[in-house]
Amino acid sequence: MALNKYLTYLKNFDWLLLAPVFLLSFFGLAILYSGTLNVANPDWTLFNKQLSFFILGVILLIITSIINYRRWKTYAMVLYGISLILLVIVLFWGTTIRGTTGWFSIFGFGLQPVELMKFALVLILAWLYSRNKGREKEWSTIFSVGLITLIPVGLAMLQPDFGSAAVMMGIGFGFYMLLSMKLKNLIFIILIIIVISTVLWNFVLLDYQKTRINTFINPMDDPLDEGYNVRQAIIAVGSGQLIGRGLGLGTQSQLRFLPETTTDFIFATAAETLGFLGTSLIVLFFMSLFMRLIFIMKQARDDFGVYVIYGFGLIFFIQTIINIGMNIGILPIVGLSLPFVSYGGSFLLMCMLAIGIIESIRLRQTVV
Repeated sequence: MALNKYLTYLKNFDWLLLAPVFLLSFFGLAILYSGTLNVANPDWTLFNKQLSFFILGVILLIITSIINYRRWKTYAMVLYGISLILLVIVLFWGTTIRGTTGWFSIFGFGLQPVELMKFALVLILAWLYSRNKGREKEWSTIFSVGLITLIPVGLAMLQPDFGSAAVMMGIGFGFYMLLSMKLKNLIFIILIIIVISTVLWNFVLLDYQKTRINTFINPMDDPLDEGYNVRQAIIAVGSGQLIGRGLGLGTQSQLRFLPETTTDFIFATAAETLGFLGTSLIVLFFMSLFMRLIFIMKQARDDFGVYVIYGFGLIFFIQTIINIGMNIGILPIVGLSLPFVSYGGSFLLMCMLAIGIIESIRLRQTVV
């Protein structure tokens, strides 16, 4: 009987949700593959790792979709606590990559606890809001949301990982926007953020961390580093023109003028390789994903499901806007991945896990 129920779930998968997810992932794999073309000794490591994570992510998505999403209420607090502990541990025993101490190196794979925290933050805020239904505007709820959000934000800034800190701040503000707060409450929250930021700047952050913040605010002040990256990204985007140079033929990406071609600047790599038409497809797939999330959110049967979809949608939306924005030179460089497209196992697995939970919500709208 249980087997038949699970088979029914699988047959009722929402392919309008999964289609853009898989297409974006295939785009990412294609761009990674292009990096192995027209080189004397091609390195397949990144492509093989990402393909492995994609397959593992699909399995995780299927398993998660079968599990009743309401069970995550029970584990939200535990998962948040574990994520906090990992964020503290990584500061002392983590691996430093590009100046950020935010990875655990396990059997050759780099795992980022902050990606787990983004996921856990959505779940615990969704649980808090659904539990406090009708009392969302009380100071106890407002204070709890602020505290739950700002603690991991502070830990992320200590790494320093300003991109992830910005995403988590965006999640917190996104949930605050649901409250329709009075102006005085909003001003109070902003003042708290200013006070905490001032304390971090004067008593916690080291000189090199302050330098990275200054570069984050104005990358053109550092023309040989972050400013250089912005210029090369803009050149790569423009050189692709309408149809792109073709896989493996991009001068900026293949000759390594453009840094981080598989992560932070993968959109610029796609623009150079596939042109305006290729990047338009990527944007179209993201728009399709966001529209489907809105539709499923409107059909959700309980508040927890609505808040979960809303929170995961915030992660996808914020990272997409920031990544594309910094690739075309209108936003500072913050080191954020493009969901489903950029290379990165931790983030891809968390994205697939999030889609699995959303699929679980959708399946329980259609299957009794």
